[in-house]
Amino acid sequence: MNREEKSATIQEIAAQIEGAEAIFAVDYRGISVPQAAELRGALRETDSSFRIVKNRLTKLAATRVGEERLAELLVGPTALTFVRGDTAAAAKAITTFNKTHDVLTYKGGYMGETALDDAGFQSIAKLPTREVLIGQFAGVVASPLTGLVRGLNALIQGLATQLGQIAEQGLVTGEAPAAPAAAEQAEAPAEEAPAAEETSTEEPTAEADEAPADEAPAEDTTSEDSNEEEG
Repeated sequence: MNREEKSATIQEIAAQIEGAEAIFAVDYRGISVPQAAELRGALRETDSSFRIVKNRLTKLAATRVGEERLAELLVGPTALTFVRGDTAAAAKAITTFNKTHDVLTYKGGYMGETALDDAGFQSIAKLPTREVLIGQFAGVVASPLTGLVRGLNALIQGLATQLGQIAEQGLVTGEAPAAPAAAEQAEAPAEEAPAAEETSTEEPTAEADEAPADEAPAEDTTSEDSNEEEG
């Protein structure tokens, strides 16, 4: 490999490091060409790439982009998986492949700012894929909305039923049921007023009836006096 080829390789690896959301390093000793092609195909479906690298050139590429964590992993035969898509799906593809062929040894890696040892890598491989998580999240979000819509429909239906029952009873006629009672109470004092007036008119009548009775004896006395004078 001449200088220009080395420079192009360093630049290419540096771009892959910068564009990766996660990087896994494995010891690939014992893997065959067909097996490597099989693993590349499985990782391609997760938007990831599998690359056998030269440690010295990869260290230069990592230094160029400021990723110093790779240096300690670049010891012995090393292959790197550059994950651009679903990290859990990529880890699952590697572990599934290794269960069948048992030729890879996980060295280490990182996801974002998180370093991943073998236990961390295995834990990520057991996680649901991104598509499954999106489906689960959509179900969780849709469930309360569905319940809310059903609740509102039930409330509206119940209100309509109650209004229908009120209409059948004749209460929704524009008149309040308590209005007649209030009107009767308001009219009660007005009916008692004439009774008071009748009482006041009867008293003068009684006095008028008594007046002739008082005058009658006076008339009789006058007639008696005239009779005595004539005698």
